[in-house]
Amino acid sequence: MEAELMTRLALALGIVVAGILSYWLANRLVLGRAAVRADRLGSIQPGKPTLLYFTTPTCAPCKTVQRPAIQRLVEQLGERLQVVEIDASANPDMASQWGVLSVPTTFVLDSNGRPRHVNHGVAPAEKLFKQLENIN
Repeated sequence: MEAELMTRLALALGIVVAGILSYWLANRLVLGRAAVRADRLGSIQPGKPTLLYFTTPTCAPCKTVQRPAIQRLVEQLGERLQVVEIDASANPDMASQWGVLSVPTTFVLDSNGRPRHVNHGVAPAEKLFKQLENIN
């Protein structure tokens, strides 16, 4: 009985580790793909970290949670942060090129325009702030 329990525990732990590694690898792939596309964004000012925010007009979490979180960041950081909002429904090719599968999706780009973090789904202001702190 104890051997069966240990086997199940090892299997569960293996599944959890595989899930975490898969998520980490998927994020690395999206960031690598985004790094190639970052040079094509003409609206980015060099020398400033950028928050690239993919949304749609019908996205309820974007309006009620993500946009207020981004507004808090802008209030805290002011001119030190640049926010570029992209309507994924109006720019489906760009959303596809960046690997956006759902909205909201945010990318944190460093002051050289390189993608450093990606957030699929709502990202609280605190998380975005920490990501921005880590790139400077």
